[in-house]
Amino acid sequence: MSVGVARDYEELQGEIARRFQALSPQLQRIARFTLEHPQHVALDTVAAAAEKAEVQPSAMVRFAQALGFDGYTDMQRIFRDRLVERSVPYRERIAAMRKAKPSLSRPNAVLHDFVTDSIRHLSHLEEHVRPERLEQAVQLLARAPHVYIVAQRRAFPVAYYLAYGLGSLELSVTLLDGVGGMVRQQAKAMRTHDVLVAISFRSYSPEVIELTAEAHHAGQSVVVITDASISPLVPSATVAFDLGDPSERPFRSLVEPLCLAQALVVSVGHAVEQRTTGKGNAARSRASADRRHATGAQR
Repeated sequence: MSVGVARDYEELQGEIARRFQALSPQLQRIARFTLEHPQHVALDTVAAAAEKAEVQPSAMVRFAQALGFDGYTDMQRIFRDRLVERSVPYRERIAAMRKAKPSLSRPNAVLHDFVTDSIRHLSHLEEHVRPERLEQAVQLLARAPHVYIVAQRRAFPVAYYLAYGLGSLELSVTLLDGVGGMVRQQAKAMRTHDVLVAISFRSYSPEVIELTAEAHHAGQSVVVITDASISPLVPSATVAFDLGDPSERPFRSLVEPLCLAQALVVSVGHAVEQRTTGKGNAARSRASADRRHATGAQR
């Protein structure tokens, strides 16, 4: 492997993000493929991966070389290492944490560690949330005929809270929970002017990626909550919130996405109230004008 290239998957993600705009359209296509389907890059031959990416094997090699690797095999090693790391069970991750910090064998130390880490990441949340994107998302949700929300695994609590909060505002909301494997059937009810909220973090849920892309192609607006600008959900987003990728941690905190979800719910509530008040004032103004007109006519 060449000196100076990415040493692990997280560094590779950052390198792809930095180089993405300078890549040719074909290499950008491969970049998206590698991030959306890292398991194929890890396990397939270059020919098989190229076929799935709908490019020539030589293009896969050029992509690896564009990132500084000697060839595809060198890059593939990064993806294989990631696959091994991601398959580490929770108990082994906890054991690794305890080995790195022996004090984490005590419950109060674990709590302190998570609180400290969550405060650190939460303090940077506003840096990742642009005001104009927040306003755009709020307006989309407040005006949508129906809001659909999808997330799986660890991101599901954020989706559940959003469904609860927006539903409490008496908006039409459906949580695509996929009970009984019916998530695609649930999603078929979406119409053109509806809004989909999709939430997923590394490693991204393939079904959430697919539903997000399908909603985008069908013309629905999509609000994405994810962890990086190179997340496979971002290309399908009308509005994307990339909250940062704390990849050095074995467990991702949900504090930041839940805080954003609460801000969205409260802000949508304000927007709905303003629209309702505005409509009420307009109706009263019309009624007053009609009464004045009728009085004038009687005279």
